[in-house]
Amino acid sequence: MDRHEYELLGKAFTFAAEAHAEHTRKGNDIPYLSHLLQVSGLVLSYGGTPEFAAVGLLHDTVEDCAGVSVSSLEEMFGASIAGRVASLTDLLPGDEPDQKGSWLDRKQHYLAKLKGADAGTRLVAACDKLDNLRSLIADIEEHGVETLGRFTGSPAQTRWYYEEVRNVIASDLPAALLREIDRLLASLKRSVPVASAEG
Repeated sequence: MDRHEYELLGKAFTFAAEAHAEHTRKGNDIPYLSHLLQVSGLVLSYGGTPEFAAVGLLHDTVEDCAGVSVSSLEEMFGASIAGRVASLTDLLPGDEPDQKGSWLDRKQHYLAKLKGADAGTRLVAACDKLDNLRSLIADIEEHGVETLGRFTGSPAQTRWYYEEVRNVIASDLPAALLREIDRLLASLKRSVPVASAEG
């Protein structure tokens, strides 16, 4: 990486750390920043550029952080990064971080955006879902499938959503990344026998 790329990642890290300062992962007290660092690191590990690693750090800021918008990201990081974060944002038009539309409508909207996204943005989505699946499966193994109750969607909807994301992005992914996602999905399927968008 050159100096500009290091500076970009440092700026994205600082912004994300401040925006998510009070956030933790669902159901525990692990700082949410840990997830963003994992996603960004996975992007680089699977061949993504520093720009996409920065997107990995920022991908939840519009969705989860009051006062952060696509336009404010564009001011700080440029149209390319802001547009990719917008593609990965799980909000409907008019939604706010503390006032979101229905779970199913948001997921279907996200899937539609992902279908039109470029390969690098899909890589970020894959790394995001991979880290989420790792945590989800670890929690199921430790606490049982009841742990899925902390999510808005039902267990059947959660399985449906991860399978749908996998199917949308599979053709763009490195083989090793797709294998790990598929391995974790197989474990999820054993715990949740039915997949259903309607729950």
